[in-house]
Amino acid sequence: MGNAHSTSASPLTDLVFGASVYFPPLFKAVLLGFFFWLLIHPLLRNWIYSGEIWHPTLLDLSLFILCVSASLWLLLVIV
Repeated sequence: MGNAHSTSASPLTDLVFGASVYFPPLFKAVLLGFFFWLLIHPLLRNWIYSGEIWHPTLLDLSLFILCVSASLWLLLVIV
């Protein structure tokens, strides 16, 4: 009787391979988006917190999400 587990791929191997394929681009996009946000946020800070915006924290968070989305798009177009 042969061992069936030795011939098939381990689920742990699939998990490690999947993590190496899918997580680094997202991590790169978050880091690049954070740096974009660090560049844009000081330019818009006075307008965001001036009282014209209903909820400045939500606008700030949405600005961060837009920066991450733009950086992911930029990474996909370049690479």
